[in-house]
Amino acid sequence: MQKAVALKYDYTAAPTVTAKGSGLLAEKIMAVAKDNDVLLHQSPELVEMLSTLELGEEIPESLYLAVAEIIAFAHQIKDHQW
Repeated sequence: MQKAVALKYDYTAAPTVTAKGSGLLAEKIMAVAKDNDVLLHQSPELVEMLSTLELGEEIPESLYLAVAEIIAFAHQIKDHQW
């Protein structure tokens, strides 16, 4: 079953979980992200870990590196769009 977790990062604290779900809810989360030009990253292992967090909860320090790499990649893509 498809799962999705949305994160918010405002550069003042660790990223927080803003939405999560599976099945139809996961599809809706991904559709909203696409509609708003938000990067979608597929990592089943990371989604499994993030989906254990509560809405509004900051990601744990053990996931900082994995999430930081995704954020850096998203910035790289955004900077190279014409």
